[in-house]
Amino acid sequence: MPGWVIWIMIPWFLFMVWFFATGGYFMFRKFLRAMPKEDGKSALDWQDHYIDKTSHLWSEEQLHLLEELVQPVPQLFRDPARRTIAGKIGELAVKEEADRMREDLIIRGYILATPKRDHKWLIKTLEKKKIDMSPYQGLLGR
Repeated sequence: MPGWVIWIMIPWFLFMVWFFATGGYFMFRKFLRAMPKEDGKSALDWQDHYIDKTSHLWSEEQLHLLEELVQPVPQLFRDPARRTIAGKIGELAVKEEADRMREDLIIRGYILATPKRDHKWLIKTLEKKKIDMSPYQGLLGR
């Protein structure tokens, strides 16, 4: 085998190891979320439960706000991110026995469901919409 073929195969092999490791990591995370907890339901089951229980509370305007908030997420991951955020918002709405979805529930749910690096987009969006962020400073950790 010529030496130049080996120099092509080594980076290809390293790329494939990295590619499979990355895919395996994300599949394993999904697998862990689907594992039942002590109560017999997984995190995904609870997420779907809260979405189903609160789906009638959402108005068009609030769905539009949620859609605006998930815009920075790449298209491939946008649907799972939207469901995760909506599940957390639904959980807050059920715990507070809300009769309709409110802007503060959506913002708090977004903050609790997303990593801290995504809060910059939330702050920018809220400033653009001229929404007071002072009630959420404790959750944002600012």
